This record gives sequence, C-alpha cells and structure tokens, in this order.
Amino acid sequence: MIVKARLMKNVPLTIQWIFVLWLIYVLIFTIFRISTVVLFRPFNITFTSLLPSFWLGFRFDAKWIAMILLPIAVLSVYPKFSPFYSERNKRLWSYYLALTTLFVFFFFGADFGNFSYNHTRINASALNFAEDPVTSSKMLWESYPMVWILSALALTVFLMAKVFKKTHVQTLKRNSELNITYRKRWHALAILFLVWCLYGVFSFTPLKWKDAFVLNDNFKSYVALNPLQNFFTTLRFRKPSFEDAKAKAYFPVIANLLQLDSQSISDKDYAREALPDSKALESRPNIVLVICESFSMYKSSMSGNPLNTTPFFKSMCDSGLFFNRCFTPTFGTARGVFAIITGTPDVQLSEFSTRNPAAINQHTIINNFTDYKKFYFLGGNSNFNNFEGLVKNIDGIQLYQEGSFKEPALNVWGISDKNLFLNAENVFAKQTKPFFAIIQTADNHRPYSIPLEDSDFEKRIVSEDTLVKYGFESLQEFQSFCYTDYCFKKLIEEGKKQSWFNNTIFVFVGDHGVEGESSQMYPEAWTTGRLSDEHVPMLFYSPQLISPQKRNEVVSQIDVLPTLAGMLHMSYSNTTLGRDVLHSKDKMDAAFIIHHDEGNIGVVTDDYYFVKNLRIKKEQLMPLKSNVLSLTATQEDSVKNSLSQLTSAMYETAKWMLVNNKKQN
Repeated sequence: MIVKARLMKNVPLTIQWIFVLWLIYVLIFTIFRISTVVLFRPFNITFTSLLPSFWLGFRFDAKWIAMILLPIAVLSVYPKFSPFYSERNKRLWSYYLALTTLFVFFFFGADFGNFSYNHTRINASALNFAEDPVTSSKMLWESYPMVWILSALALTVFLMAKVFKKTHVQTLKRNSELNITYRKRWHALAILFLVWCLYGVFSFTPLKWKDAFVLNDNFKSYVALNPLQNFFTTLRFRKPSFEDAKAKAYFPVIANLLQLDSQSISDKDYAREALPDSKALESRPNIVLVICESFSMYKSSMSGNPLNTTPFFKSMCDSGLFFNRCFTPTFGTARGVFAIITGTPDVQLSEFSTRNPAAINQHTIINNFTDYKKFYFLGGNSNFNNFEGLVKNIDGIQLYQEGSFKEPALNVWGISDKNLFLNAENVFAKQTKPFFAIIQTADNHRPYSIPLEDSDFEKRIVSEDTLVKYGFESLQEFQSFCYTDYCFKKLIEEGKKQSWFNNTIFVFVGDHGVEGESSQMYPEAWTTGRLSDEHVPMLFYSPQLISPQKRNEVVSQIDVLPTLAGMLHMSYSNTTLGRDVLHSKDKMDAAFIIHHDEGNIGVVTDDYYFVKNLRIKKEQLMPLKSNVLSLTATQEDSVKNSLSQLTSAMYETAKWMLVNNKKQN
C-alpha cells in the first residue's frame, strides 16, 4: 500500500488515465477477437491452436491502441493540453476518444459482416463499394436492419464515452488528497512505451502485416490480424502490377495451354487469329448473352438438387449445348462481367479492374462481330462498379439502363429481371440487322425482391433445415433463385412469339456462384475448397441452330466469347487466356481460380482442384470425382508440381494482360 501510494504520488494524472484507457482498449480488442473465434471458427481449428494467434493479435492491437493514445501522451507533455488541466480539455479529449472508438467499432462491425459473407477479414476491397456510396448504401438499407445496427453502434459508443468520463472522474478522486508533482519523465516513459507498441511491443524487430501469415493458416492469421491492420495494409494492393520477366518466364507453359503456333512462340505473342470458315453460318444469327446474377450450379436443378429450383432452365439445358462444369475465375459481379467481356481473369487483388484506369481499356472479341448492332441492358445504373466504362470498349454499344424504362424500380438494382427481359425483346423486335445484346440480371441478390405484379409466380415454402441442407441460407434467397427461373421462362416464351427468335443464339452464364453447403450434390472439394463460389452453368441455346449436347469437361467463364465466335466460324482475334473449347484438339481442360481476399490461387481440371496461397506456404490437391485422392505420394507430387506451374503461369500472365491487352482503336 505504501509503494502504491508513493507511485500514485509520483505518476501524473494524465499518465494514470492513459494506463487505464490502454487496459480498456486491450479488453475491447480482445473481446472482438474472441467473438470472431466463437462466431467463425472452422470445426478443424482448436482453441488451443489459436493461442499464438491471440499473442500476435495482442501485439497488433497494442500497435493500434498506441496510435489512439499517443496524441494524449504527446500533447499532455505541455500541462495546458492535459485532460486534467480544465473542464474544456476534459470534454475535448472525451470527444476525441468517442470518435476514435466509433472508428474502431465501425471497422469491427464491418469486419463481422465481411466475415459472415466472405469468411475473411475486411480489407481494402471494401473500397470497391465505397466508391459507389449511394447504391451501396441503398443495398445495405434494403437488405439489412440498418436502423437497429446503427442504433446499437451509437448506443455502444455513447456508453463507452460514459466509461471514459467515469475513469477520468475516478482518477481525480483517487488522487484528491495527493499533491502530485508534474514530472515529465513519466510522460517520456509513457511515450516510449507507446512508441514501442507502435513498433512491435515485446520485440526488437518491427511488427508487419506479413508476420501474421507465418502461422501458415488463413483463419489463424485472420484471428491475429485486427480489421484495422488488415484494411490499411492491403490498400497497397489497389494498384495493378505485373512483372514482365515472370510473364515471359511462364510463356512456354501458357503456349502449351493455348496451343500457340511456332511463330507465336518465337515472338512470345499470345494472339491467335481465327480465319473465316466455309462452315460459317450464313444466317448471321443474333446473339443474346445473359449474365446471370449469383447463378450457383449446386443450387440449380441441373445439379440434381432435390429442391428443383430451376426446372425450366434445366429443360433448356436438355435442349441446348450445356457445359455442366464451368467455373468463373473469381467471386464478384464486376470481376465476372470483366472476365466474360475481356477473356482475362481479374486478378488485381484489392480493386476491381472495372474501376482501374490502367486496366479498363481492354480488347474484346465482341468487336469482331462487325455489322452487328450492339446493346447492353441493365435494370439499374451502369455507373455502379463502372460497368459503363467496361462495356464502352465495345464499338457502337447502346446502353439501356436506369432511366430508359417506363417500369418503376423494384429495388436498388432497378427494374425486375422479367421487365428487363421484356424491354430488351421490344428493342430486338425493331432491329433490321443482326444484333449482339448483353443482358445483365440482378434480382438473385440481396435484398431478394419479388414483384407483386408477378402473381403467377409461386412462392414455395420450404423448412429452414431443408433449405440449409441443400445450400440456401434463407427462404428469401431460395424464392429469389426460383424467381430467376421464372424470368428465364418469360424471356424464352415471349421470344418464341417473335420473328427474330429462330435465328438467335442465347448464351447463359453465371457471373459467379455463392459459397455454401453443396455436399449433397458434389464431392467435398466443392464445399471445403469453396468451388461452389465459382461453379456456374454455361448454356448455348438455340433450338433451330444448335443440337442438344451435354459437355462434362472443365471450362472457364473466360471461354464464352471465343467459343461463341468459333461456333459461328467467324474470323476473330483472341489475345487473352480464353479458348474456343469446341474446336481445340487435345486441349488441356483447365480453369483458373483466385480467391483475392484469402490470397488463394489455383487450377481446376477434370480430375483435381489444386490450390496454393500467395502469402503462406500451403498447397493442396483435392479430388473432384470422389472424396478420396487415389494417388501415390510420387504421383501426387508430380500432379502438384505440374498444376503449380500452370497456376503461377496463368496468374502472372493474367496480371500482365490486365495492363497490356489494350483495345486497338
């Protein structure tokens, strides 16, 4: 007690208060970290194995707590700036702490939302949506109970402000009978300690973001990192970058994949020129490319899902050229639309290439459809994610979007998909030349709105247990997926009544899938490897022009345009990684996949899914036709080495193409 009294007599009030604040913030950050573990811990991760993550996490937290408290410690070296100098100072510093706490709580709240959706810490990718604040805010407002969320955030910050004020008062009360001498050495010691926290407390080497990945497991690394550290560090990934030397080094691997000729190999040129063929369709069919929002294969009837969500689309697949193992390069609408139109996977880590001036100017095969009228239909605003900037790479494109339709908006995404299809068909009926139309749907996305006007659509009721078992997180999501099939039916049934229909090829492909429980339909790799994020249907449908065929090989979303051009036997220039999968002999069936936030890159083949990480030393080979990898150790190493080379080659080449595959004016 005597030592404590002497210590209190010597330690300035501000330093005592900073110490208490430091403990409070450590507690806040720790509670958030524990909540992350409780809510999102994978079943195969034990609590004891997370102890190193908590220790490293404490050091990251100490770094950010130091940033919050250093201004108080530094400015209070001068007594007149101390929180205990005047009532005015007390209020100002209390407001400062309330605002910084709001900042911290905002990031942790956004992080929980991101973790529940993407299973990763929030990072700089979130700015992709902040760049469209109006649309993003509307989507959040229509999809989530934002009044309750914001009220809870405000109440929590208010209560924390009360706590900070109370600790201030208690510090005064504890020292009311003491005559404390103002000693600057205590301020110096406090500042030195906080600077050490900033540098990397309990270490004499600087603490860096990459240190978290030494744990060699994504979840363990995310537990160590707090959302503030992860977000601000990943800001540097928002600039496109490529290493010319690496792209050139992997050229032989890509040349083999793309089956380049000897001249292309000699010139290290990715371009392939397809010449007109005598089999070219003289009818010059119209093209309607439908990019289907969140069209997960495992949720559809084509996968054998017992909920039978898409019976009409399945009947189309039975009557058309259907690829049942198509994979998108990544998750996300903007990245999916980019991949389809350009033929290049959007591998830029923390910013959509549609939003990047260095990558938005891209060559597209659509421009080889000469003398075609070209249209782009979107129910909402094409400024969102800069879809307009991307599609304007298409010569003469005419945009129909928000403001072009007489129907009222259904929700933040504009008019309903059914009305979007009907508006597009009205435009098609007026055409006297062949046309190439892109229709981008949106209804199969939060807030999952179904128009009251579509009273003939049956809203089926399914129990929650059954929904979860077969891959749906809610009844609203399930009904929205079924509504997608209803809209496709309206498109085709109305189209059949018009003269242009019989000379039209419809192409349907998902912009991406959605992660979820798919084990009832597919082997474990689809769920544990998150392949359900990227597995989508790809259908070429034209009853008069295309014979029914079901294709089982692995193809990619980037293959859509070259395959379509090849189907028409027309001349075109292909300068990216997409391939004509119908006219390539002895080709390797492969699709590249990247999970940006996790840093995972990989390749899907007919038999395997190989994945490795850009940040940690981890490689995995998963079987796709069963749950057992039937290979000897030697065989497994051989397959891993081969697919690892292919994965890196496609990744480095795609990085190069994002910046170098320019549209030729």
